[in-house]
Amino acid sequence: MSRSNPRTAIIGAGISGLTAGKMLKDYGVPYTTFETSDRIGGNWAFGNPNGHSSAYRSLHIDTSKHRLSFKDFPVPEHFPAFPHHTEIKRYLDDYAEAFGLLEHIEFGNGVAHARPTSSGWEIHDGAGAVREFDLLVVGNGHHWDPRFAEFPGTFTGETIHSHHYIDPHTPLELTGKRILVVGIGNSAADITVELSSRSLQNTVTLSTRSSAWIVPKYLAGQPGDKFFRTTPYLPLSWQRRAAQWFAPMVGADPTRYGLPPANHRLFEAHPTQSVELPLRLGSGDVIPKPNVTLLDGDTVVFEDGTSGVFDAIVYATGYNITFPFFDPEFISAPDNHIRLYKRMFKPGVDNLVFIGFAQAIPTLFPFVECQSRLLAAYAVGRYALPPPEEMERVIDADQQLHAGHCVDRPRHTQQVDYFYYEHDIRTRELPAGAARAATGRGGDRIPVGVR
Repeated sequence: MSRSNPRTAIIGAGISGLTAGKMLKDYGVPYTTFETSDRIGGNWAFGNPNGHSSAYRSLHIDTSKHRLSFKDFPVPEHFPAFPHHTEIKRYLDDYAEAFGLLEHIEFGNGVAHARPTSSGWEIHDGAGAVREFDLLVVGNGHHWDPRFAEFPGTFTGETIHSHHYIDPHTPLELTGKRILVVGIGNSAADITVELSSRSLQNTVTLSTRSSAWIVPKYLAGQPGDKFFRTTPYLPLSWQRRAAQWFAPMVGADPTRYGLPPANHRLFEAHPTQSVELPLRLGSGDVIPKPNVTLLDGDTVVFEDGTSGVFDAIVYATGYNITFPFFDPEFISAPDNHIRLYKRMFKPGVDNLVFIGFAQAIPTLFPFVECQSRLLAAYAVGRYALPPPEEMERVIDADQQLHAGHCVDRPRHTQQVDYFYYEHDIRTRELPAGAARAATGRGGDRIPVGVR
C-alpha cells in the first residue's frame, strides 16, 4: 500500500463495516462504505431488503449483553441479558449515530465488481460508476448465502432454509404440518422450539448428523457465558479438557434428551445454547432422529432405519463464505476455507483487508472491534505486516491453535477464540507491527493488488 492515508472503500454496513468505518474515522482515514440495502445492520436488520438478514421474528441473541458489547460503546444497562434482534438493531443504530458513520455510507449502492490494479482498486459500483481506491476493506458477512445438506433422492414436500424462515406463517404456512428440521445449531434449536408449540398442532422431528452438546443460557441465576471465559495464560487444550468435566453438571449430554450421542467432545464443535429444546424433547413435543439417508417423495429415511412422512423440511445447515464481487480465480473460499493472516490479510495482497470472517467465540462484536483497531493502525502506517512467508507460517499455527481441535466441518474452518485473539493482537501483534513499521522490517510494501 503506497499511501499513509489511503482512500478506502468498505463493502457492507453490518457490524463489520460499521466498526471498520468507526476506527478509520478515528484515525482520520477517508473512506466510503458501499451498502446494497437502505439501512445498516446487515444480519441484524430484520427483513433487510438486500436479503442478507437471517433474523427470524422471535430471534434473541445467544450471547449475553455482557459479552457482545463493544468496548468503546457499552450495551445499555436497561437491555435484557439476551436482547431481541430489534434491540441489537437499535444498538447498532445508536452506534452509527453516536460516531457519525451514516454520512460515509452510500445506501442502495453496493460493489458489483472489485478489481486490483497497478495503483490500487477499481470498483464498479451498483450505480454503474467506476471508482478508484487505495485500500479495500471487505465486510460483507458470512451468514447470508445458505448452504443446504445434500441427501440422496428427492423430497416432494415444501423446503426452506432457516435463512428465509420468518415465523410459523411466513414464508410457508407451517401449522398443522409434519415438519422435519435438519441441523442442531442455535437457529435449528430456536426454530424447532417455535414450531413445536402445541398451539400450532404440528408434529416436529429434529434430525442431526453429528448431534451437539446442549448448554444452558443460565447458570446459578447468571448468564452462563459469564462463567465460560478462556484465559490466554493457559493452553486452550487444558481449558477445553477442564470444561468437559463440567458437562454432566450442566446437563449438556444430548443423549439425556433422546438425541444421538455427539460425535465429538465438548467444544470440538459449537455447543447449542438452549433452555427450551431439552424441555420440548423431554415432553415429547419434538421427536429426535439421527441423520437422513434418503429422500423418497414425502418419506424421509434415517440412519437408524426408521422413516417418516413429512410435509416440509427446514434446513438449518449453515452458510457459505461468498465474495460475489471478486473473480473466483482471484479470491474465493471453497468449503469455507480462506487463508488470512490474523483472519484479516491475504499474503501477497497488501491493500486488501477482511473484517469479521471468523466464527468468533463467544461473539463477533468485540472481535470485529479488535480487528478494526488493527486495520486503522495499518491504514495510517503505524502497523506493518511481516513478510508473506512469515504470514503463511503464522496462519498455519493460528489455525491449529483455534480450530485444530474442531471436527472437520465448513462451520468450523474459521473458528477463533476471541479472548486468545484479542490478547494476541493487543499485546503481541500490534507492538510487533509497530516495530516493523518503525524500522522498515516488514514485508515488501508495494502499491499493487497482487504479487
